[in-house]
Amino acid sequence: MTEEISLDGRTLVGVANTDAGEVSGDTRFEFEQEGERIHAHYTGGNIVDGHLVGTFDGNEWDIRYSQINSENETASGHSVGTVELLDDGRVRIEDEWEWESQDGSGESVLEEIV
Repeated sequence: MTEEISLDGRTLVGVANTDAGEVSGDTRFEFEQEGERIHAHYTGGNIVDGHLVGTFDGNEWDIRYSQINSENETASGHSVGTVELLDDGRVRIEDEWEWESQDGSGESVLEEIV
């Protein structure tokens, strides 16, 4: 049996993203988790304020996100991501996302910082 992953109290940053996305290496996500419910506040880089909510079963998340960027443009979308525990104990998320408020979709990677 593998170790159950929790996102609670973890801080992740963007390490890769498709050009249509706004998350960057300067974007920090602060996670909280209660049972299968997760939420995070994120900010940094081009994102002034962002929030995500969703569910996490220990392997995959299913989230909705809403954010405002430095141009005062709002955006929202949906994503499904695979969460894995790295050998050093940090979390890595490979995420497939799609804007719902505008055209565009892509893939991003988040990794925990310590």
